[in-house]
Amino acid sequence: MAGTAAYPSPMTDPTATDAENLSVLVTVWWEAVDSFAAVLEHVGDDEWSTPTDLPGWDVHAVAAHTAHLEALLAGRPHDDVEVVDAPHARGMMGQFTEQGVIARRDVPGDALITEIRESTTARHTQLLADPPTDASAPAPGVFGAIGWTTGQLLRNRPLDVWMHEQDVRRALGRPGNLDSAAAVHSADHLMQSLPFIVAKRAAAPAGTVVRLDVSGHAPVAAVVGDDGRGRLTPGEDGEPTVALTTDRETFVLLAGGRRAARPGDVRVTGDAELGARVLAAMAVTP
Repeated sequence: MAGTAAYPSPMTDPTATDAENLSVLVTVWWEAVDSFAAVLEHVGDDEWSTPTDLPGWDVHAVAAHTAHLEALLAGRPHDDVEVVDAPHARGMMGQFTEQGVIARRDVPGDALITEIRESTTARHTQLLADPPTDASAPAPGVFGAIGWTTGQLLRNRPLDVWMHEQDVRRALGRPGNLDSAAAVHSADHLMQSLPFIVAKRAAAPAGTVVRLDVSGHAPVAAVVGDDGRGRLTPGEDGEPTVALTTDRETFVLLAGGRRAARPGDVRVTGDAELGARVLAAMAVTP
């Protein structure tokens, strides 16, 4: 399950109501699900076992993971199975999500697609019949139990589904869908973690300004205050200590912890040593 940053999603409109913003996120998630399922429908019988960038997970496991989480959100029970020989399943949430993968290990790919389609259709119907109106309300089920709000959940689901579609596409050498609403949402959402990366992970000193410019997105900057905390500002604010410029796919690979950037894929200007530290600390999703 992809992690979620602790900042508001830029897909939301600060002048709109919670209900309007949450409705947009539901639409983006629904479109992401349809695109992901369509990609899975073209996976050949001999391709389900293709390894992905996610340690321990092949294409089948990525589909099984998505089927598991969407089934939970549709109100279906969790698969409580034993997790053994899975060093990649770290922490409580890693173990939890691995259970869904293990429980579906022998389920054919077509059946996983059907489960994803059926679960998401059921949940979409629920969300249309009873639209969420309060972003701060506890999320349903296990997500609420771990402290997530409805807003966090609805911001995370398009990100998680789209990221896993990209995992499958890279594994099978079928790039695409990098300009959809879910792609824009995912990169925008991940960019909001820049202050945490700069101030905490890269331990940049007070007064540091790190600008991030991802093609297709408004630039942002992380400014480290005297208290050691980072705050997000528009990218035009202040003279950057270091500026990072890259494309959407490269940024998502870095922020998603999938792959290191290839030489030349990120242009670093200013403090090169700090830039390298920020890039090394960029991954914010498991």
